[in-house]
Amino acid sequence: MKHTGLGGKSIILRLEMDTNRIKFGQVASAVSEAGGDMVAIDVIQSTGYTTVRDITITVTDSAHISKVTDTVKSLDGVRLVNISDRTFLMHLGGKIETNPKVPINNRDDLSRVYTPDVARVCTAIQEDPKKAHTLTIKRNTVAVISDGSAVLGLGNIGPYAAMPVMEGKSMLFKQFAGVDSFPICLDTQDTEEIIASIKAIAPAFGGINLEDIASPRCFEIEARLREELDIPVFHDDQHGTAVVLHAALINALKVVDKPLDQVKVVICGIGAAGVACSKILLAAGVGELIGVDRAGALTRDKSYDQAMWQWYAEHTNPKRLDGPLKDVIQGADVFIGLSAGGVLSREDVQSMAERPVVFAMANPVPEIQPEEVEDIAAVIATGRSDYPNQINNVLCFPGIFRAALDCRASTINEEMKLAAAEAIASAVPAEELNASYIIPSVFNQNVVKAIRERVVKAAVQSGVARRIPRE
Repeated sequence: MKHTGLGGKSIILRLEMDTNRIKFGQVASAVSEAGGDMVAIDVIQSTGYTTVRDITITVTDSAHISKVTDTVKSLDGVRLVNISDRTFLMHLGGKIETNPKVPINNRDDLSRVYTPDVARVCTAIQEDPKKAHTLTIKRNTVAVISDGSAVLGLGNIGPYAAMPVMEGKSMLFKQFAGVDSFPICLDTQDTEEIIASIKAIAPAFGGINLEDIASPRCFEIEARLREELDIPVFHDDQHGTAVVLHAALINALKVVDKPLDQVKVVICGIGAAGVACSKILLAAGVGELIGVDRAGALTRDKSYDQAMWQWYAEHTNPKRLDGPLKDVIQGADVFIGLSAGGVLSREDVQSMAERPVVFAMANPVPEIQPEEVEDIAAVIATGRSDYPNQINNVLCFPGIFRAALDCRASTINEEMKLAAAEAIASAVPAEELNASYIIPSVFNQNVVKAIRERVVKAAVQSGVARRIPRE
C-alpha cells in the first residue's frame, strides 16, 4: 500500500520582516518556544525597512511543522513567503524530464529525425499500424493516468495536486524496470469523459496505468478500457495491491504451515483494493473468503445497490455468515485490512484460529497496531515502511508492465497477476523465510527479473502475448 511521509527533518522558511515592527531576535525566540531548532540563517534581500531571510529549522514531524509555521505567521511584522523542505526542493520544476536518445548535430541528423526523411517512417506505420510498437515510443512507454479523486490518504484533491504522485510513479517505472512513462492528470471526474480521453491518447502508449481513481467509478473505467483498447490497462490501486498481498500471503501461510485452500480469510474494506484482493485469492483457490464493510459481512442473502458488492456477495461467503467484523472473524486464519485505522481489536485477534495471520494495511494508521497483537499473531504485515513486512505496490507494477511490454500483451489477465505474485514470493529464499521476512525489499533487484520471466510465460500460455521476447 502507498503511504505518505515527511521525507526530511528540516524545513526552510522564507520570511519577509518589517524591521520597524519586529526584530529578528523575536522571531528566533518564537521559533525556539515552538520547539524548533534554528540551524541556519541566510539573508536573501534587504531594502529599507524590509528584510527577507531564509531560516532553516530542525523539526520532528508534520505536526511540528504546523506548530512552528503557525507560530511564525502569528508574529506582527512577519510574512511567511514560502516554506520548503528536502521533499519540496526535490519537486522544484517537477521530478522528471524527457531526453532524446540520439543527438541532433547537423542537418542530416535533423532530416532523419524530423523532416523530410521521417515521412518514410510515418508511411511505413500507416501501411502497417503494428509497426508503431517498434518504430515509436509506444514500444516502451506507459501512461500513468489519474483524475485526482482518491490520492493516497488525501482523498479527492484534484488533478493539479495529484501530479506529484504520478510523477513519482513514473520515476519508479524507470528506475526499477527501465519502463518509460508519462504522468497525465485529467481535469474531469466524469466516467465517460475519462474513458474517451484515455482512448484518444492510447495510440502513443504501450500500456495504461490507472492510478488513484475513486471507487466504484474505477471499476467501470477499467472494465470499459480493457474491453475497448488493445493494450494492457492496469489499475494499480486494485491489482498492484492484490498481487503483492497474495505474494505476502503465499509466504505467510508457509510460515504458519497452512494451505491456502483450507484457510478462512476475512477481508475488511470492500473498495477497489478489497475487491481486487478478493478476486486474486478466489482465482488462487482460497478455502473460505468473507468480505466485511461498514454494514457488516456481505452475503448473498441481501441485495446491494452497488453492482460490484452484489457480485462480491454472490461469489464469496459460502456459509452465508452475517454480522459485524467481531462476529465473522471468529475462527478465521487470516485477517486482511484495507479499511481504516483502529477497526480491529485485540479481542478480535484472540478469537481467530491458532497462529493467525494479520495484514493490517490501512495507512497511515493500521487497523491495529502490530505491537498490540505481536504476542498473538504468528505473522503481521502492514502498508507502512516502519514495520517489518511492508506490502508495497512498487514490488509489482514495474515488473508486470516490463513483462507486458516485452511480450506485447493485449491485456494483463488473472494468470499474469498470479504469476507476478508467485514471482515476488519466490524472491524470499526458503532458508531466509520467517515471520518478519515474508516479502522482499522494494530494492531487491531480483524481483523485476523474476516477475518478467514468469509473467511473460503466463501471457504466452494464456494466449495474450503478441510476440515472444528474447531473454
